Amino acid sequence: MSIADSAPTRRLVLVVRADPVICGHSGEARCLAEVALTRGFDDVRIVTWPLDALEAAGLPMKPLDRVLPYSPGITVERPDPVGDYRVPDGRYLSGLIGRLVELFSDGVPTVAMSLYLSPHAIAVQEAVQVARQLGPARITTVAEAVGSDITNVVRECVNTGRFGAAAHILSVYLAADHCVAVSEYTRDLIVASAATLDGMAGTTFAQRCRERIAISYPAVDSWPYLSLTDDRIVETLARRGLARDGYVLFLSRIASAKGVDDLIDAYAGSRSASQVELVLAGRGPQEAEVVARVAAAGLGERVRVLTDVDDAEKPALMAGSAAFVLPTREQPEFVETFGIALVEKALAGGGPIITCATGGVPEAVGDTALLVPQRDPATLRTVLDEVVCDWTHEQRADAERRARAHALQFDRVAVFDRLFALTEPPAVQLA
Repeated sequence: MSIADSAPTRRLVLVVRADPVICGHSGEARCLAEVALTRGFDDVRIVTWPLDALEAAGLPMKPLDRVLPYSPGITVERPDPVGDYRVPDGRYLSGLIGRLVELFSDGVPTVAMSLYLSPHAIAVQEAVQVARQLGPARITTVAEAVGSDITNVVRECVNTGRFGAAAHILSVYLAADHCVAVSEYTRDLIVASAATLDGMAGTTFAQRCRERIAISYPAVDSWPYLSLTDDRIVETLARRGLARDGYVLFLSRIASAKGVDDLIDAYAGSRSASQVELVLAGRGPQEAEVVARVAAAGLGERVRVLTDVDDAEKPALMAGSAAFVLPTREQPEFVETFGIALVEKALAGGGPIITCATGGVPEAVGDTALLVPQRDPATLRTVLDEVVCDWTHEQRADAERRARAHALQFDRVAVFDRLFALTEPPAVQLA
């Protein structure tokens, strides 16, 4: 169908690593897209990467046949690469930018939001410049920094003296009409890195970042968690051979920065190991290493590694767990800049959350989780045994209630409305 046939009047374009990548901000794009349909956007598009490019990058992927469908009205586009083998990476970026130019240059009022500065905000900014040369582009841009933009690009470049790439990405960020970060921690990280760059290169990025960056927490769809029934939880767990409150759950990317090895070490020799199983759910670069570590600890009969958990069963797995543990830790290339899985678990209910106060995690959980030092399996074991073996029903119920109340502020409707209030002109009061 042509643009003329569909006659859109208000468009939202989200540029992101979208489903099926196992990534909280891919889920955030879905949430924002779904809410946009209820807020007057009649053309909602997620522009992302071809599946073969995502797979070749080694990103953790959801089972392709079990990705939940998007609502009618949301179009997911995966532009083909442009060019031949002599431009290996740029082909995909050229395809992405080319499609954005086409969407931006037809005069339809459009909000274009990028999640991840590199390369998504770069693609949006380049496409906007071209579109404005071609025709009546009416574009408002929102660039969201998620933290890894800074740890993977800016901070690394600053540490190695390569200020040019760092200056480029911060310049692209500040060129957006609206700059947001996913947590106060992320904003502070950006400003600190920008200040270091200023000291190296004589630039003025830090002050501009302080003045311009607003906070927009990641959007979470609370309904799948709040609408859970006891029957649904029991049925879902039964398909996995699990019992309610019969397991401790880790559900995240299986990578070093998530501390899954600390959890295995804490579980080994714990009192909890004789009462509950340990379920490690997710995909990631350390899958084989985790399986080997479990076997070496003699825990093969007590620990399950699930690499095929989909979005439909995730809420029930969270709600049925005796405790949810994410011992995330700071590493040079990664810091947990928010903690979307922690919010989802809080909404689902069930046993308490045990995590570490790294990065933006305190903003995600408030005072509702049990915080342990990072890289400290002994303390983690003590706290795990306390909540699994010693807590009363009343303690669990109180922790569940407080966690859910805190997490509701991150519901996708509330987050969308706060974010998009930035992009709309203030209402004019008529006399």
